[in-house]
Amino acid sequence: MRLDIDAGLIEDARFLSSPNCDDRPNGATPELIVVHAISLPPGEFGGHWIDDLFCNCLDPDAHPYFRDIFDQHVSAHMLIRRNGGLTQYVPFHRRAWHAGESSYCQRHGCNDFSVGIELEGCDEQPFEPVQYERLAEVIAALETAYAGIDRSRVVGHSDIAPGRKTDPGPCFDWKRLNELLA
Repeated sequence: MRLDIDAGLIEDARFLSSPNCDDRPNGATPELIVVHAISLPPGEFGGHWIDDLFCNCLDPDAHPYFRDIFDQHVSAHMLIRRNGGLTQYVPFHRRAWHAGESSYCQRHGCNDFSVGIELEGCDEQPFEPVQYERLAEVIAALETAYAGIDRSRVVGHSDIAPGRKTDPGPCFDWKRLNELLA
């Protein structure tokens, strides 16, 4: 997997530009990878709803759940679908709005220095083997491109926003990911 460092993009990924991003603070570079899980509607997979949410075009009338979230301005750098497909929404050198109120090792505002990777999934169902494989490939590409990232700096959203977030959830197999990264 190749990462074009100048563009901040994974070449194998479909790129769909999200407006929900901005420049990182002066001197900030990626130093942390935050693993998330998302499904829209909750517990359902496939479709264009995640793309729509991250691009601010989610139809609030398409599903009752969407009425509560359609006006949120959120994004992630990347989404890994259940089939391993990759969509990138924000170049890695820019700040995606994925972590919200967060803290890692006493540093607040994790969006400033992290990469947000969403896995299509939820707390109640196991992730697909191909998702772990693709996640490991993306992490390896990020490690190569950014000196501040290493395998010890991969955390769940729940780790940086405890009590507020639960993803990627109890079904995420950290041991499996670590074996793929070894």
